[in-house]
Amino acid sequence: MATQRSIIHIDMDAFYASVEQRDNPKLKDKPVVVGGSAQKRGVVSAASYMARRFGVHSAMPMSKALRLCPDAVVLPVDMNKYSRVSKQIREIFARYTPEIEPISLDEAFLDVTGSVNLFGSAEKIGRQIKADIKQATLLTASVGIAPNKFLAKLASDLEKPDGFVVVTEQNKKQILDSLGVGKLWGVGKVTQRKLEKFGIRTIKQLRQTDRSHLVQLLGESAAQTLAELARGVDERAVEPHRPAKSVSGEYTFGEDIDDVDVLLKTLRQQVEEVAVRLRKDDLKAATVSIKLRYANFKTLTRSKTLPQPTNTTSILCEAALAAFEKWKAEAFGALRLIGFEASGLTKKVPRQLMLFEQTPDRNQSKLDEAIDNIRRRFGKDSLRRDL
Repeated sequence: MATQRSIIHIDMDAFYASVEQRDNPKLKDKPVVVGGSAQKRGVVSAASYMARRFGVHSAMPMSKALRLCPDAVVLPVDMNKYSRVSKQIREIFARYTPEIEPISLDEAFLDVTGSVNLFGSAEKIGRQIKADIKQATLLTASVGIAPNKFLAKLASDLEKPDGFVVVTEQNKKQILDSLGVGKLWGVGKVTQRKLEKFGIRTIKQLRQTDRSHLVQLLGESAAQTLAELARGVDERAVEPHRPAKSVSGEYTFGEDIDDVDVLLKTLRQQVEEVAVRLRKDDLKAATVSIKLRYANFKTLTRSKTLPQPTNTTSILCEAALAAFEKWKAEAFGALRLIGFEASGLTKKVPRQLMLFEQTPDRNQSKLDEAIDNIRRRFGKDSLRRDL
């Protein structure tokens, strides 16, 4: 008989805002919002629970957040500080298991199935990790414990902030039955509206819906996945060394921009920043995409698959510009944001060159390497190229 898995999901409570409140006790009882400036059309990265009472949430335009909560204390994102705290928390995780799958700086799955003989039950481990985090960082974490990732993630969210919920095979049906379908992974607003239109509002109702009806509504794959989740079934393993799926960068303008030269200059800068990160991690991309957001927040993407994976700046830029020209011909308009993403990542595999071989790609790679070395030594603004 297979051993039942013990999965813990740790989610730090309002992480960025909580770190700022910890470091400045005067902010403890104030509505703190971390993110970009409203004047520069920034967005909310994190909001304290007091700010959330006013309806403020992450990814909301900062201007809207301030309309909802005029007394909010707005602070800039300090990623270096949050990364240092995140590293402290990861070191605590590693005391109890090597099976750690980070989701973000403030969230991770831990598989402690192999640790219970050493440290006690999963519940005991979860409580100890929660206490260790509090002692080391003065921050609170919400903890969910369950036989699989879906239920563990669900559990950590049920009693936030400072929550601790254990879902078992015995109580999972009772817990799931009381929740709306929006709590299922893969059910966004569009899918939720589609389900609710046909009277499927709760997880219990979805589980009781005839499979053929679900397939008709959602398609074969989505129907199967949601039916399994509604029963609390999730076979995915914790992936300790999950590879990056994409590398991206984006820029939000202070005002809507319809100047093609400005848009192209910004896009080229995004491409170069992404290319540097790819080379730093020895990655190559098979697909490039550009992200284009209009003033009304409608967002488009345009993608292009490359003949072969690359991290060469000039090739990535050429593909991005081709995607941009396609968009310009089809749906040009003033933008508030433009971004670039490289996906379909693979590890760079060295190949043996023929004697005296000098291909254009090889020459460009050598140029990239030289420029990267100069910037590492003298700073990223020490040398700029005309792409």
